[in-house]
Amino acid sequence: MSIFRFPLLVWLGIGILIISLGIRQSFGIFMMPISMTFDAGREFFSFAIALQNLLFGVFQPFVGMAADRFGSKKIIIGGAVTYGLGLLLTSISTSHELFYFSISMLIGLGLSATSYVVVLGAVAKVVPAEHTAKAFGLTTAAGSFGMFAVIPGAQSLLTHFDWQTALQVFALLCCVMLAFASFMKATKTNTVVSEVTNEQTLKQALVEACTNRNYWLIHMGFFVCGFHVMFIATHLPSYLADKNLDASTAALALAYVGIFNIFGSYFWGVMGDRFNKRYVMSALYFVRTAVIAAFVTLPVTDNTAALFGAAIGFCWLGTVPLTSGLVRQIFGARYLSTLYGLVFFTHQVGSFLGAWVGGRIYDYYGSYEPIWWSTVVLAFVAALLHLPIDDRPIAQIKQMLAERMPEEGTVR
Repeated sequence: MSIFRFPLLVWLGIGILIISLGIRQSFGIFMMPISMTFDAGREFFSFAIALQNLLFGVFQPFVGMAADRFGSKKIIIGGAVTYGLGLLLTSISTSHELFYFSISMLIGLGLSATSYVVVLGAVAKVVPAEHTAKAFGLTTAAGSFGMFAVIPGAQSLLTHFDWQTALQVFALLCCVMLAFASFMKATKTNTVVSEVTNEQTLKQALVEACTNRNYWLIHMGFFVCGFHVMFIATHLPSYLADKNLDASTAALALAYVGIFNIFGSYFWGVMGDRFNKRYVMSALYFVRTAVIAAFVTLPVTDNTAALFGAAIGFCWLGTVPLTSGLVRQIFGARYLSTLYGLVFFTHQVGSFLGAWVGGRIYDYYGSYEPIWWSTVVLAFVAALLHLPIDDRPIAQIKQMLAERMPEEGTVR
């Protein structure tokens, strides 16, 4: 299936992600003006964003359950309203309490209802199973494109206006997400789903997944992804500064991460449709192992930093279409938002630890070397974890067992 033949819902979901994640990824440039307004240090703003990310993960499984029960359209509409309200209240905050409530609590909740988990859950219901990973890859790439679509506009707003006005413009952008969501209409594809799956309740789906070894292997792999992403995003600039490189080198390396992630997300998604997803996932983590090991082994220069940004960016969020694709392939599309939401929470736990442990180890050893080599080991372990995953659909296995039982009874 050509990407141009994907249902309208896929393109609406892409539009929602560009706005939702584009706004989220621009928060970093608000640190200085907001800190100055509140006459507080950088930790004040940093903790608010850290709390936002943690709540983003905490809310995700519950939002996913709501999406599976009431439909993605209603959840995204509610999320867009909450996101916009959070931005508006942040812009008029005069107390620390209101600021934390709005930027951490409300925006964290809004993000959980307008980002990957809910949108991919909606996409899974309208795209044939054999094209799921490609569709997920294209949708994931939209999140990185949002960085380049929104951040320059945010910087321009901060140049010509104040940060309050910039956030109020972002609040208006949430109305566009609301409009996109209002046109979303899920039409189920003609995928073969067993009667057992159709009759399954949410509780049964959760029990089935949580007692399945493959589901926990997927969790562990995505934990490593979160650890990598947040450690590198948070500590790469400081690591390069320790190597006496200019701040512009770190900015360029992170820019390459974003650019190459756009292509990488789609590439790994396409590979997931053409080949066995678990092997593609293992290949991705083996690539990460080699890239990170090469970076910490070779001399750190402007060129190697840029090459590292491009290489790690190419396998940065390629895990998203593959991980969500595996969950969909094994457990079906019916409760994908819930089951992938739980996996995403594990990812966010890894993200939290990646940012925190990186700083903790640096303070203890006075060097990033131990944590860099830890990420190499984690990448290698994650690659091995995906190899034993049984990616056969649960519904298919149940059907096979149901067909065998009468035959065995006849033989007896």
